[in-house]
Amino acid sequence: MHTTPELVVDDELVLQPAEKAVLNPMLEAYHEDVPAAQTALPWLDPHDDVRRQLRDMLYDIQAQAGTDRLHFWSIHRRDTREFVGLVGLGDELQSLHSDFNLGYWVRRHFRQQRIATRCVDAIFEWLEQRTTTTTVEIAVHPHNTAGLATASAICQRWNGERLEEFIGIEFNERTVPHHLHLVDLRPEA
Repeated sequence: MHTTPELVVDDELVLQPAEKAVLNPMLEAYHEDVPAAQTALPWLDPHDDVRRQLRDMLYDIQAQAGTDRLHFWSIHRRDTREFVGLVGLGDELQSLHSDFNLGYWVRRHFRQQRIATRCVDAIFEWLEQRTTTTTVEIAVHPHNTAGLATASAICQRWNGERLEEFIGIEFNERTVPHHLHLVDLRPEA
């Protein structure tokens, strides 16, 4: 269960374990919409070599394979294998009760097609196969309207909740308030 599996989302999408082979399409997607990429990947320094930073991220993901600390997938169209985005379960947690944090990034021309929520459904169904409850957190900046809508939709479908108080997340030596959503995924009965 610790290995990140390939997951079929539906007739249109597939999730493949993220690997170095997606570096070029990721870099292309970054340059298509830098502000959206910075929102999804706030640790990226746009004044530094973005290619190197993305390469290092993919290397770190592959180095953690099998540890059950990180699970990242590249999102692809099933028919053409075109790179659609990235979705993952990370280990930079805000809540003491969380096992993973959820992050996603969808390329500009694939947005507003419920791709993030469709991928999350496939990932959460996979997590429900575990023998213990898994808690996933979603941290969203209060000005990220699309992110808030996606987190709300995920919480509605998976019986999650948004905490009332803001949490502060450190970015570039600044504390930035975020809404925190928590979803408990219990083993299937």
